[in-house]
Amino acid sequence: MTYNLLALDASTEALSIAIQFNGQIVKHFEVCPQQHSQKVLPLVSELLDKAGCKLQDLDGIVFGRGPGSFTGVRISVAIAQGLAYGANLPLVGVSTLQAMAQQAIDEKQVESVVTGIDARMGEIYFAHYRKSEKGLAELSIDENEVVCAPTDLPESIKSLTAVGSAWEPYAEQAADLNLDVISEITLPDAAYMLKIAEVEFDKGNTVQAADAQPHYVRDTVTWKKLPGRE
Repeated sequence: MTYNLLALDASTEALSIAIQFNGQIVKHFEVCPQQHSQKVLPLVSELLDKAGCKLQDLDGIVFGRGPGSFTGVRISVAIAQGLAYGANLPLVGVSTLQAMAQQAIDEKQVESVVTGIDARMGEIYFAHYRKSEKGLAELSIDENEVVCAPTDLPESIKSLTAVGSAWEPYAEQAADLNLDVISEITLPDAAYMLKIAEVEFDKGNTVQAADAQPHYVRDTVTWKKLPGRE
């Protein structure tokens, strides 16, 4: 089944929004660090007009749940929650790492891909995906999304295709592993979350606005707690 959906992601330097309505997709993608919260709602309104629909005409909302910057992930979740509350729509969160893997599968016809986002503090968010029989990016068997030092990347990913923002700052490690880096896929694009989200809508794996959760991967966020504060 094809669903009418709005997808948005603000978890990295990029802000991306996509609307799938009556089988057609309209989208917006731009790199605009620290401007997401000001730009996202006007862009949603603009794209709804282009798609010829209202928020209430949609079946649900898709959001980039992370990993990414703490602030960016929170913006993604909060905006999606606000839109869902107003239109009484269910939500599905999609991994930013999975979205980039899906883009590589769709655009480059790869069967296996590693995705990495620069997590700062000398670490990367990392995952290894394979193409399923239905053409979806699925986590490789017995693997999860992790945060790790570039020097701790597993030998099992040697010579694989790689996408994401991690491979430019850690080019030496990418070269050591002989990764085939696709330089044009560096940040998640919400349009590639749509196909992934449709499967979750089919399964009924949706949440209401109050239950939407980010997925940081890193347990400790990147600020220091004040003395006496939890």
